[in-house]
This record gives sequence, C-alpha cells and structure tokens, in this order.
Amino acid sequence: MLPKRRRRMVASFWLIVLAFGLVLAHLYQIQLAQGYKYARQAFQIGSQGIALEQFARGEITDRQGLSLTGGYYANRVAVIPALMDEKEHCLQQLADILNVNVNQLKDRAQRGAFYIDRTLGAGTCAELQNTDLPGVYLLPVYQRYSDKPLAVHITGHIGKISSREQFEQMQGAGSKAYLLGDWVGQSGLEYFYEQQLKGTLAKRWARVPVDALGRVIEGPGLLVESSDSDPGRLNVVTTIDGNIQRIVEDVMDEQIATGAVVVMQAGTGDILAMASRPGYHPEFFQAVSTIDEMPGELFVNHCTALFQPGSIFKVVLAAAALEEGLVQPATVFNCAGAAARPVRCWNAAGHGLISFEQAFAESCNPTFVEIGQQLGADAIIKYAAILGLDKQKITGYPVPADTRQDLSLIAEPYSLANCSVGQGPVLVTPVQVTAMMNTIASGGIYYTPRLVTGLSDHSGRLVQQYSAGRPEQAISPATAVQLQALLRGVTESGVGQKAFLPGVGSAGKTGSAQVDGYDDDKVDAWFTGYVPADSPRYIITVLVQGGKSGGDTAAPVFREIAARSMEVTLLPK
Repeated sequence: MLPKRRRRMVASFWLIVLAFGLVLAHLYQIQLAQGYKYARQAFQIGSQGIALEQFARGEITDRQGLSLTGGYYANRVAVIPALMDEKEHCLQQLADILNVNVNQLKDRAQRGAFYIDRTLGAGTCAELQNTDLPGVYLLPVYQRYSDKPLAVHITGHIGKISSREQFEQMQGAGSKAYLLGDWVGQSGLEYFYEQQLKGTLAKRWARVPVDALGRVIEGPGLLVESSDSDPGRLNVVTTIDGNIQRIVEDVMDEQIATGAVVVMQAGTGDILAMASRPGYHPEFFQAVSTIDEMPGELFVNHCTALFQPGSIFKVVLAAAALEEGLVQPATVFNCAGAAARPVRCWNAAGHGLISFEQAFAESCNPTFVEIGQQLGADAIIKYAAILGLDKQKITGYPVPADTRQDLSLIAEPYSLANCSVGQGPVLVTPVQVTAMMNTIASGGIYYTPRLVTGLSDHSGRLVQQYSAGRPEQAISPATAVQLQALLRGVTESGVGQKAFLPGVGSAGKTGSAQVDGYDDDKVDAWFTGYVPADSPRYIITVLVQGGKSGGDTAAPVFREIAARSMEVTLLPK
C-alpha cells in the first residue's frame, strides 16, 4: 500500500512541475516573445495616435553604420481628430491653408489620427502656427529617403502590397504580420531582407489617451513618445563606404549616362562602391500604381548585368598563356593590322613584329587570336572560371544567376577567335571583372565579392555576420607578378594612358566591345584596374555604354574616381 501511495505522490509532483512549466512558457510567450505586440495592442486600444515614422523599417547602412537611404526628420502636419471640438470647421480651415481637398481630410479623419506626408514651405508653417487649430500639430516625422540617397540599385525600393497573391506570399514568408496595402521590399536589399527589415513598432509616436468609448481623457493632452529599439527590426550593414560611393555617383552623374562602376577593396572581396546609371529615386514608386507604369531600364543594375567584355578578356588569355608557359613578355608576334585574319587589329597599319608585353599594352587583336588558338578553348574556359568569370555569387546579395552566361560556348565552332578578344558569346558582369582584377592585384588569390557584412540591432551590434568564404589561390604568385607588370604597361605606355594617376601610378586594361544596335563609332567602353600601382588599395571597374573606346572614354573616368578615392581614409569596419 505504501509503494502505491508513493507512486501517486511522485506522479502528482511531476504533474505539478509540468503544469508549472507550461505556465512559465506561456508567461514567457506573453511577456517576452510577444510582449511588444500585446503592449502595442493595449496602446492602440487606450489611445488615439500616429506613428511619427514614414516606414517602420530597419536601416540599410554603409560599413560605418550610416544610412544609405539618407533618412532624416522633417516637419509634417499631424491631425488628431479626437482633440477637435468643431471637427468639420477645423478640417475646412486646414484644407484652405494646405490647399487640399477637404473631403479627403474628412475621409482620413473618420479612420482616426493621421499625418500629411507633404513638405511644407516656411509661409505655410507660419500660417499653421498662427492659426493654432486644435488637434493640428507640426511634428517631426522620420523620412526614409533624402533628396540624394546612395546606391539605389543596391538598396532597391519598397512598394505597396497590391494583390491578393502577393499578400498571401508575404504572409507565408515568415513570422511578420502583413495587411493589404502595407509597404514591403520590392527589389534589392529591401526585397532580399524584407523579413529582417520590417518593423513591428514605430520608434516614435504621438498620441492622446482615450477611454473605452473613444473619448479623450482629460489631463495628459498630446503625448510624444519614443523608444530606442523595436525588437522586430534589424539593420542591413553593407560593405559600402559612403564617401567612395558618393564620389563614384558624382563622377558618373558628370560623365556617364548609361553604365556601371564597381570599386572593391584590394586584398578582400568587399565592394566599397557599386553604382549604375541611369538612376532613379526610390520615392518614384510612391507615385505609380502598377508595374506597367515603370520604365524598366531605369531599374536595371548594370553592375550585375551581363556584357561582352571586349579586350578586358585578354587578361584571361594572358594569365593562361603565362601560367602554361606558352609565352614570355619578350615572345614576338606579327600583327598585319587590317589585313589580319580572322580578326583584324584596331591599328589598320598593323604593329608588325611586336613583343607579347607590347601587344598587351597596345591591345593587339591578332596577337591574342594567335594565343587563343595555341591555348585552345578548354584552357581558356578553365582560366576564365579560375578567375571568377563563371561565378555570379555576391555574398549577402542573392541576385538570381543569369543563365545566359555560359563559358562552354567558347568551344562552339567558329567562336574561338572572337572569344579570344572578348567578343562573341563571352559575357561578364562588372562585379566579376572587378573580382578578376582583384585576383591579380592580390598575388593570384581570388576573393568572392561581398556586399553585406551582416545584420545589426538598434545599438549597432552585429547579431549575424556574413563571411565571404575562403580565398582561393587561382594563379601562381609568379604569374600574378608578371600580369601586374603588363597592366602597368597599359597605363604607362599603352592604350590606357588616360587612366594613369601621377604620383602613385595605376595599372589596368582597356576594353572596347562592339555591340549590335550602336552606331559604327560607338562601343561598350571598359577600363578595369587598380591604384596605386604598387601596394594596391582600390580595384575600380568602369563601363560606359555607347562610348568611343575604353582608352578614350572609360580610362579618364577611372582616373577621376581613383584620384578622389585616394583622398579618402578608409576606416576599419
């Protein structure tokens, strides 16, 4: 009998422990896991108020934590209908001052407090202050986008959930709750990190306490509250350096109508700047209602799009020929100029007998066609892949791969000669070209490009980091040294002299890709290189679509960006 009683006591004890554990788990769920949610619901029930934040989202920042979208506070007209004694009269006066439709104000007032997202002139602000309408306030509201946000093709844009299908997709994407009409990421980092960026609480609120019947509780009046944190949102920290990004965009606005520029930190895969033109302002999407209204070319990120590289691709052949021992810098070739077959030289008169070193500096086509024939398609494909021209991965920036990039097409009949000079089916992105040049500047070590360092909380502490992966020895250090000397020859005595930077020197390669649809005198003009020539700091790739040539069009842009960037002190992350 005693053992039976003991068993009952033990069973009862564990039942009590289990029940207590369930209660603790439930309390944890209410107080900690979803405490902010219930607190917000209680706040909304017990007050009438508005969020003083245009969009409740985390920031997208540069490597130092500075907002790339350029967020700032601006005065907006906040309307609290519960504080209006004569609501219709007050709304009519407000409509007259702001020159807006009073019926629109009445419709919004029926749904509660709101603010008017509109920039006010000094005269309008003064008139509002002098009129002193009850329930109408000028309050600072956090705006996500400045007049000149940075890196818009990287950060992307947000837009409203406009269909039932998209709404259901967002609801099933993660733990965040959505409503039809919510603003969500539609492209770029805003899209890729929607679940991490989306906030659950506004950081600043204006409110008035109300009772269960919605009547204002006398005493407190308008309360403006703020919080340093929102447990639901994180910030996306990029590798971008805001100072260098601004330099790149300013130079592009001056000199490039259509094209791309990528700047990478030498010796790492970190992208310091990445800009595409033509550009756009993210607030454009607040003025259109359907995707059909959007001129798509504006939103193409040319930095990750595919282009024929032209003579930039000769770097691959040079690396392969040197690594395989087929050539030395002094190896002599013969250039017949316009009479050369199957590909003529840009120099109609021909270079005659020319060393490999000179042929690289002068970008002699017949020399590289001959080298391509000696190497064969398989070797060219191998070294193009080793140098990253088949890798579209960018750490932290999961752009879908473009399947049109297929190095195996180099082996197709009649393709070898054109591919040897970067034409035909050879396609690359400016980011890939930059990573290739970084491999040479870094002693033959390939680094995977990286755009996102990680995710940070409200205090700036990284809570998740993204590693670019292990570097790989792509070519031997000895071959890299030989290529570095060849690249210096391009800017010191060859076709890329307009990219030379006095005082510190530079090294690089030009490219002029002939593209269907251009006039006969227009090409996709490339220059990719690094600065300084010794101890490289920055790898810079410039693509100008519809340019004259790589040496005449892209090289001067490289030099301008390089000169300004050398004045920037690159701070550690």
